[in-house]
Amino acid sequence: MRNFAHWMMAAASLFALNAHAADGFNPDDWKHKQKTVIDTTAEGVELKQGAAQLPLALRLHTGNFAFAEAKPDGSDLRVTAADGKTPLRFHIEKYDATNELAVIWVQQPKLAPSAKTDAVNLLWGNDKASAASDAKGSYDAAQNLVLHFSDNGPVRDATGNGNHPRDFTTKPVAGPLGDAASLDGSSTLVVPASPSLKLVTANGLTFTAWIKPVANAAGTLFQQGEGGKGLALAVKGGKLVAVVNGKEFPSKATVLADTWQHVAMTLIGGKLTFYMEGAEAGTADIALDDTAGDIQIAAGFRGELDEVTLAATSRSADYIKALHGSQQPDSPMLGAEDEGGGEAASYVGILLGALTVDGWIVIGILAVMGVISLAVMVGKTLFLGKAEKANDAFLNRFRDNPRKLLRPDSLDTKAISEDEAMRHSTIFRLYKIGIQEMHHRFDTQTKSGDENKLSDAALNSIRAAMDAAMVRENQRLNSQIVLLTIAISGGPFLGLLGTVVGVMITFAAIAAAGDVNVNSIAPGIAAALVATVAGLAVAIPALFGYNWLAIKIKNVSADTQVFADEFLTKSAELYAV
Repeated sequence: MRNFAHWMMAAASLFALNAHAADGFNPDDWKHKQKTVIDTTAEGVELKQGAAQLPLALRLHTGNFAFAEAKPDGSDLRVTAADGKTPLRFHIEKYDATNELAVIWVQQPKLAPSAKTDAVNLLWGNDKASAASDAKGSYDAAQNLVLHFSDNGPVRDATGNGNHPRDFTTKPVAGPLGDAASLDGSSTLVVPASPSLKLVTANGLTFTAWIKPVANAAGTLFQQGEGGKGLALAVKGGKLVAVVNGKEFPSKATVLADTWQHVAMTLIGGKLTFYMEGAEAGTADIALDDTAGDIQIAAGFRGELDEVTLAATSRSADYIKALHGSQQPDSPMLGAEDEGGGEAASYVGILLGALTVDGWIVIGILAVMGVISLAVMVGKTLFLGKAEKANDAFLNRFRDNPRKLLRPDSLDTKAISEDEAMRHSTIFRLYKIGIQEMHHRFDTQTKSGDENKLSDAALNSIRAAMDAAMVRENQRLNSQIVLLTIAISGGPFLGLLGTVVGVMITFAAIAAAGDVNVNSIAPGIAAALVATVAGLAVAIPALFGYNWLAIKIKNVSADTQVFADEFLTKSAELYAV
């Protein structure tokens, strides 16, 4: 029954808007138009039943709106339904052309369930247009209180009910929607009692707000009642808690510190429902009489508060879900669609269709070069990563006990030689060459009964063997790097070759046809430039990869050189003649 009433209200609203459309509004008078599609499928914010007369938040910023094309105060903004003709009621909460930020609220008459058929169109660019922002008309009759906190001066009720808080001014801070209120727990928003604010349990109630409490915060978000009886919604012990006639009813919702969260509470008859981030977070069966009295908001609450709303009806679960989903930053429910939405695909089609055979050949060669370059960069990165890790492991062991590892016949030397983890280490391979050279000399000395010593000639011989090993290791480290240099230097030239040949063929075809116009020239030249783009697309990543790999190789080579000197120095100290 309640859903039927909502849809009837939506139909009445559409009728009124159509009447308004017939009264002089012509969308063609506006230069610019942007369509925002509302996605209520699983890809966006899925609605099972749909919703009606939802206040939809449109965020405008540099990335999605050209402020320079509109009036400085945004007075030429208009919003229409999906048909592009039916005007929708809206109001501007904030419009800052200097910093290029704005928040607009639109009354969306309906939201179809599980569909992408609904949309709104934002129009701007009409110097003759006067301001049409209508805060009172942006909400349905059941909405009796809305506080945006972006007001200049005292906080005001955005609806037509005039339920303004008593002289409450706060320093604005950045909120999830426009500005928000910063509260230290010592201030309370008091909304004086009025006929529109009377709580009639049979009609229902819906309270929503965005909150960002500080750590261990507690406080009352909403309270209404008289003589110790009434209804309240509070944050207590990290939970949302309803208080009915002094009795607490905790929810399942956990309130996080220093994080913006959307909270809501609905009441109809004796059933109270909690919502957190658009999802149901528990219910409670209560007994509450109709009540009136002042409404207190944020009593004892420390943190930030934004977009407080109160309605004299119990909003549906889909309505709460849509309300939260549409107000999220980068909402998945709202997607901008330019009027020329299909142009990008058509551009690609034009370019590919105009490519000549030589262009395809060049692009094919460049594609092979790109794949090879990528394989080299990935392979070398993995190889150098393993080498650095193994080098660090070997050096740690060597420096812990160099004397044992400089004895060819020690158990430690044998153990490290058989360690599989060392096979990726360039330094270990150098060490192995040095220890083998040392072993040969010591074996000869032992057989002749001499003490194991290393003369200057022996040390120079070991150094020569290790130097030769270092040359081979450097060759191994730099192998395949030449393929990157080929891609860097050859990619752009191949691309340029494809472009030049493509342009030649295009002009030759024009000369043969005798048809000289932009439409005949542009596609061929544009397609010819694709080859140059492809060449740069191969060369630029290869250039970055080459420079990065060159530094890594240099570091590994330097570590190897340092170890060679350390190995010979310690060997000379240990086995000096």
